Amino acid sequence: MRGSPIRILTAFAAVLALTGCSAAPVLESMPESLGGMPAEAPAAPKNPYQYPAVHDMPQRRTAKPLSDVDQQKMQQDLVKLREQQETKVKADEQAGQNPADAAKDSPKTTADKK
Repeated sequence: MRGSPIRILTAFAAVLALTGCSAAPVLESMPESLGGMPAEAPAAPKNPYQYPAVHDMPQRRTAKPLSDVDQQKMQQDLVKLREQQETKVKADEQAGQNPADAAKDSPKTTADKK
């Protein structure tokens, strides 16, 4: 025998494996009995999926980073605010008021309304 069925099937399987996804349009048009897509399968998208441009560089930032002086000033402001909050909480605790209740009772500022 010139070509045994096992060799033919092996060659056919190798051809299918090497073609990979490029055989999808062919398989979609084949009848289901020959290995094509079933009738209830969703249709392939008309436009192929566009992958994100991973090698594109983002635009340069317009805002400059904080200088050392600005960063030090901001840290000092945050420390000052934290100390103010701590003294307010201690004063409320000494007055016998729960800090959470004091926050509810305090008048709303414009920043709280946002």
